[in-house]
Amino acid sequence: MSNKETPGLLPDPNQLLKLAAYKMPYGKYANRLLIDLPEPYVVWFAKKGFPDGELGHMMRSVYEIKLNGLEYLFDPIRQPRQN
Repeated sequence: MSNKETPGLLPDPNQLLKLAAYKMPYGKYANRLLIDLPEPYVVWFAKKGFPDGELGHMMRSVYEIKLNGLEYLFDPIRQPRQN
């Protein structure tokens, strides 16, 4: 079965690169990469409700990544941390 037969089966690499660089725009963890948010904080959002729009979509992705222990997949594409 090819990917053409099952659209959406594989993640868009450009979306993964975007997620690797996406920063939390507000709150206690403002300017921290979403992928680096503490898991309890992401779980809290999952229970309370994710924000609307792109941020919510990205946070849902981070939740699934953390839930499945896949953060290591971002190590090769992670943006350097700035102090």
